[in-house]
Amino acid sequence: MTRLAALLGVSRAPFLALPVALVACGAGAAAVDGAISWQRVLLTLVGLVALHMAVNIFNEVSDLRTGIDLETNRTPFSGGSGTLPSGRLSPRAALAFGVVCAAVGLGVGVWFLLRVGWPLVPLMVVGAVTVLTYTDVLARIGLGELAAGLGLGSLPVLGVALVQDGRLGPAAVAASVPAFFMTFNLLLLNEFPDEEADRRGGRRNLVLLLGRRPAAGLYMLAVLAVPAALGGAVALGFLPWQALLAVIPTALVVPAVRWALREPGNPVPVQALGANVVWNLATNLVLGFLLAAASGLL
Repeated sequence: MTRLAALLGVSRAPFLALPVALVACGAGAAAVDGAISWQRVLLTLVGLVALHMAVNIFNEVSDLRTGIDLETNRTPFSGGSGTLPSGRLSPRAALAFGVVCAAVGLGVGVWFLLRVGWPLVPLMVVGAVTVLTYTDVLARIGLGELAAGLGLGSLPVLGVALVQDGRLGPAAVAASVPAFFMTFNLLLLNEFPDEEADRRGGRRNLVLLLGRRPAAGLYMLAVLAVPAALGGAVALGFLPWQALLAVIPTALVVPAVRWALREPGNPVPVQALGANVVWNLATNLVLGFLLAAASGLL
């Protein structure tokens, strides 16, 4: 049990709710576009959870090596799990576990590739690059937030829809846009508490590149982009009108927006960090449910 707890810790198990929410969103969009297979949805979920675990594990191993996790002020939402610094799991064992998780994700991808064909290749290539280079490359050249928004936001939504029948419909593309902005913001806000540790560890994220107040302003713009993207997609006919109800969870992020607007120079309240996470999960889940209902799937 101790070993299992350590493996769950290094894979950041509480954060694995995100791929579940993204798969739900992608499945709802696929149903609107006219193609859905529950078996393929579930297999996609397995692959995405495995890849998300791999990203988290590689990140923890790298942050121990660079010393970042030895200096962070850990919160429930930032600063790493503390599994490796505490010695509950060796970096070598964690790395091996991460490779296994990545292999599971790759295996699922290859299975779909053999059935869907070349349309899946671009998504697999971009996904592989984000998984393998996020921590040691992208997060050090100012592209970490963009990579997170793609690899843990829009690409999963697109991927769930694409593997159904090898095509992307307008609903899937539209649903992937708010997913991008929310995961972008999920990482961006969590970087504020780790600012000094990230600086000493050699990272170059947007908080460090722009400064706290401009980065907080960018966070607020990305928040506003979510309801704007949903409204625009409905107006253009890409999503059914029911999708407008998915803007309701945006009210959950008020504590984070209030902090970004009034006091970005101060520490981010834990309540705001939590609200940011719940907003992301709730919006994707609600949107997926609404789309599934509008398509007649539910």
